[in-house]
Amino acid sequence: MTEHRTGTRKEWMAARLELLVAEKEHTRRSDELARQRQQLPWVRVDKDYGFDTDEGRARLADLFQGRSQLLVYHFMFGPDYEAGCPSCSMIADGFNGFAVHLAHHDVQLCAVSRAPLAKLQAFKRRMGWTFPWASSLGGDFNYDFNVSLTEQQQQDGTVEYNYRREPAWTLRGVREDGAIYHTYSTYSRGVDILWGAYQWLDRAPKGRNETGIWWRRHDEYETQTRGCCLDARASPRVRGDHRKS
Repeated sequence: MTEHRTGTRKEWMAARLELLVAEKEHTRRSDELARQRQQLPWVRVDKDYGFDTDEGRARLADLFQGRSQLLVYHFMFGPDYEAGCPSCSMIADGFNGFAVHLAHHDVQLCAVSRAPLAKLQAFKRRMGWTFPWASSLGGDFNYDFNVSLTEQQQQDGTVEYNYRREPAWTLRGVREDGAIYHTYSTYSRGVDILWGAYQWLDRAPKGRNETGIWWRRHDEYETQTRGCCLDARASPRVRGDHRKS
């Protein structure tokens, strides 16, 4: 028998209406936060960053692909990684679905990693992804935006993470009158809203219901899930919980 509180439909409705008030307030607060994000001052980016892409060598302006806005997801995939980060992989599973809609609304989505392009392309094929993914290997892009750390930074204790002395997850930029501006970055739990599966779990009866890391790359779950096309493969070595507060 369930240990969770039960009640009548009338009791449920009363509780649900009370919750609805709180949900509406949360929505209004979220709208206000979005407005404040859009009011942040823009910082001009004058440095000439280079990337390797499916189309060849590219500059930062090329990643916009003709749009005026660019969303960069800093995907954790270092030069020595055998595969992409499981957490980033879970988030990126949703990119194919909405990237096309963003592109038709003047917003380009692109993932960026320091792994060589050939590794990124191979992993994309394995995962069945088609969204743009560029390699920043050999450049300063990741370091300048505090998403990769040098050994010296770690030794000196001068690491900047989540706007404190302690990699970024998403970077937002805009191109206007030929210039590129950095407009927004977010780290850690700031990317939580982009992690689509958690938005569904937050509305499931048991919520996130987790005591540790439970997710895998979608082709590495040990058993096949009904209604999904998951292969039965070995579990991956997970590199830690990236949803720090």
